[in-house]
Amino acid sequence: MALAADLGTLQRLPGIVGYGNAADLALTGRRVSAGEAKAMGLVSRVFPTRHALDEGVSDVARGLAEKSSIAVMGTKAVLVRSRDLTVEQGLDYVATWNAAMLMSPDLKEAVQAYLHKRKPLFNRTTTRSKSKSKSNL
Repeated sequence: MALAADLGTLQRLPGIVGYGNAADLALTGRRVSAGEAKAMGLVSRVFPTRHALDEGVSDVARGLAEKSSIAVMGTKAVLVRSRDLTVEQGLDYVATWNAAMLMSPDLKEAVQAYLHKRKPLFNRTTTRSKSKSKSNL
């Protein structure tokens, strides 16, 4: 180790793994096993094989693709922004974000799907407008 960790590692890591684990990793530079990384909260999942990892990543991608892209984008934005906010500020931020999304087609689709007891089909307007524009050529 010749320099202190940079790029926000020392500022963010304690909030993820706790001060003691962050100090241990930053000061020693030691490698940790997948199990230890999961136990300290550095990673959320561990897979026994490369194939299982590939399947796990594909499952996550499929799950995200089925969700409203607006909701996924909003959730990510709120999570990232809330790191630096108090709980009250974070609640204000998410309320503002959600208020701006009340007119989205995805919210309407979610309500319709719930009322009709079916799975929502998000992002259909984008697909429809693309296929319409192709057929008009």
